[in-house]
Amino acid sequence: MDGQAISMPVAVDGPPEDVAARVGALFDLHHQRLFKLARRLSRCSEDARDLVQETFLRAARSPRSIPAGAPNEEAWLVRVLINICRDRWRQNAVRTRARLNGHILADAVFDPEPHLIAQSLVRHALAALPPRRRAILILYELEGATIPAIAKLVGVTPVTVRWHLSIGRREMARSLRKVPNAPEKASDAPEKASHD
Repeated sequence: MDGQAISMPVAVDGPPEDVAARVGALFDLHHQRLFKLARRLSRCSEDARDLVQETFLRAARSPRSIPAGAPNEEAWLVRVLINICRDRWRQNAVRTRARLNGHILADAVFDPEPHLIAQSLVRHALAALPPRRRAILILYELEGATIPAIAKLVGVTPVTVRWHLSIGRREMARSLRKVPNAPEKASDAPEKASHD
């Protein structure tokens, strides 16, 4: 025995702190070696970090399968990392073949503009509400608070909360319906300028 507590296997019925301590010790001992290997097996350092993270997540999920002793632990971790990498290669190969065969579409490029516009419109519509109604809508719709909890927090009855929700939703819908379409506004602008 080398006298290090980290090479000792965790008892099957050991407390979660022991498992966390062992996985933490394994990480401290082996993460640099695993990262170097993962970096050679992957396209970029971000993918390599993901591989190492997934390796230690699997170690944390099944601590009983990790053998005792530093060389055995490292061999087990390397084998897990390589298996994860192989699984990802297979998944990527299947996706690529499916794309080439026309079974799935290529990944669409994410355009954040529509999301940002919708977010801005909702913020504007919320800002137009009276403060209490806005707070009730946010607590219920966004925070997931219950009607009784909101009533207690705001200091009104549950019936009043429901009333504010109903009115607030209608006002929000009305406000969002009034939003002009950008192309219509753009076509109006030159006409107004020519009349001046």
